Amino acid sequence: MKHYQIQFREHRHAEIDLYQLQELFDLAAFWAKGRSIEDLSIAITNSDPVISVWDAEKLIGFARATSDGIYRATIWDVVIHPEYQGTGLGSKLVETVLSHPRMQVERVYLMTTHQQKFYEKIGFQANSTTTMVLDNQSKISTMTTMEVQLQESLGV
Repeated sequence: MKHYQIQFREHRHAEIDLYQLQELFDLAAFWAKGRSIEDLSIAITNSDPVISVWDAEKLIGFARATSDGIYRATIWDVVIHPEYQGTGLGSKLVETVLSHPRMQVERVYLMTTHQQKFYEKIGFQANSTTTMVLDNQSKISTMTTMEVQLQESLGV
C-alpha cells in the first residue's frame, strides 16, 4: 500500500508551480492540453479561489473558480492526476472550492464534457437553460467606441 502525503492548498497566483500545472493538464485534461505558462498565469491571476492538491511536492490536483461574491460563480479546470483518480480526491477538491467564502453565492456553474455523473454525486444538476457560449470575441466585428455609444444611446 502506498503512503500518501496529501495536502490541499489555497493559492494566490504567484504561489503555484505553473510548470507542474502545465504538465498535469497535458497529462490528465484533454480540454487544457497545450496551454502556455503565460496563459495559465493570467487565468490564475484572475481566479479566486485557486485550490491545488499535492502528494508531498508533486502536484496531483487542481481547480479554480471565478465569482462575483454574491450571485454567481463558476468552477473551472478541475483535474486530478490519473494515478489518484477514484480515491475521492476529486470530490474533496470540488467540495473545498465550494466551501470557500467567495463561493457562497446563489448559483454555481461549471462546464463538463464527460463527467456529468461525477458532478451529480456532489449535487450539481443538468441545466439546459444556460447553454449559450460566445467563442473567441476577436471574431466579433470591431466597432469604434463612438459606434457603441451611439447604439447604446439609441437603445440598440
